[in-house]
Formats: sequence, C-alpha cells, structure tokens
Amino acid sequence: MSEDHTVKGLSPFDTQYDGSNLRIAIVHTRWNKVVIDALLVATLRKLREAGVKEGNILPLACTRVISASQIQAYSTATDLLSGTNSLLSLDSRPNTPAIAPSKPANIPSRPFDAVIAIGVLLKGPTMRFEHISEAVSTGLMRVQLDSGVPIIFGVLTALADVQAVFGAGIGGPDGKQGHNHGEEWGAAAVEMGSQARGWAQGKFA
Repeated sequence: MSEDHTVKGLSPFDTQYDGSNLRIAIVHTRWNKVVIDALLVATLRKLREAGVKEGNILPLACTRVISASQIQAYSTATDLLSGTNSLLSLDSRPNTPAIAPSKPANIPSRPFDAVIAIGVLLKGPTMRFEHISEAVSTGLMRVQLDSGVPIIFGVLTALADVQAVFGAGIGGPDGKQGHNHGEEWGAAAVEMGSQARGWAQGKFA
C-alpha cells in the first residue's frame, strides 16, 4: 500500500486558523540533539506559516525545568509541575541551536494558548523506556487537565535510531527521508490554541 493511502497523521484543516494572536511555548529536551533540532525547526516553521508571531513563540530548554525544581524548593508549590507556573511566566528567551533571533524578542506576559512538548525516547535493553514513556504521557496529560492549556504531545517513542531519524524527516543516506512530525505538532498547537480561545469565549462551533 502506498503512503498516499495511509490513515496516519493530522487531517487537513477544515478551517484556516489565524495564529497571529496566539502565544505558544515549546519545551524541548537536549537529549538526541540531531533529531530534536530537526523536529524543532519543522515545528517553528509550521507555527510561522500559521501566522504566529516570532515574539509570541517561547522556546524553553530542559535547563528551565531545573529552574522550576529550584522554584519548588523555595515556594509553596507542592510538586515540580506546580512550580512550572512560575517557569512559564519567565520573560527571558534562551538561545537554542535551532533558533537564532536577530534581535531580542519582546515577550508578552499573558498566558500561553498552547504548549508543545518535544522529546525523543529510544528503546534500550532495559524497561526504562516503558517506564519513562508512561510517566511522560501521564505527566503531560496531568498538566493539560490541571492548567486547561492544550499540551501537544511531541514525543517520538522509537524502538531504534532509524525510526527516530525517519520520524524527524532526516532519515536515509541523503538525510532527507521520512516525515517530520514537528509539522503536525505546530499545526495542532495553532488549532488547539485557537479552539481553546473560542471555548473560553463561549464559542463551540
């Protein structure tokens, strides 16, 4: 069966969403950097295509999660996920290899409309892969339910390196084969962020 008939992936939009007023956060790991960078580039490209403004995209690296744990230690937060409320309100923008802004972005202080969590989990010889996958899925779902902010699950769970690189669109001898799932995550963030805004205003159509 050819790839044209696959049922996988995000369906085309029935509605053209305008992301110009959305504020999107991207939380990404620093493990498996080559794959992460490719996923991040595609995610950002899709957000920009949907009209999301550069200053309204806030990438956060794993080092910020460490900051959240420190916030927890000196606040009333009962756990790390609660402490991330302060983390996501930071106005600074760290440098990442895939993002090199030509000038400092003026980050607004309003809440995020959606968050994209990007990571790669590779199967190893132990059960750690299964445990971490379950913990990540459960944790992200909990944040979404507790905060009411759409969380896009941008975590590749691969049984081998080759699956990961093809899932980031950098597989094959030429480094250009496969499908980059970052495109779907960026599109999903715009759709869910737009929908959530409408729901908050009582618009459910």
